Amino acid sequence: MNGQNRKDVLPGIEVNIVLKQDQRSGKLTRGIVKDLLTNSPTHPHGIKVRLTDGQVGRVKEIITPAR
Repeated sequence: MNGQNRKDVLPGIEVNIVLKQDQRSGKLTRGIVKDLLTNSPTHPHGIKVRLTDGQVGRVKEIITPAR
């Protein structure tokens, strides 16, 4: 599942994000969502989130979907 819809991205789920500095390479970082930073319902590049470790990036895949 991609991370373009805000309704699919909830705090506590595991996701792969791309950090700003990794956008060219496409390197993904895995973590748990702490906060949602995008307010719009959808975003073509992925919903921007802050992980529990403080890293910020856009969601590229949802690993564990919300129940």
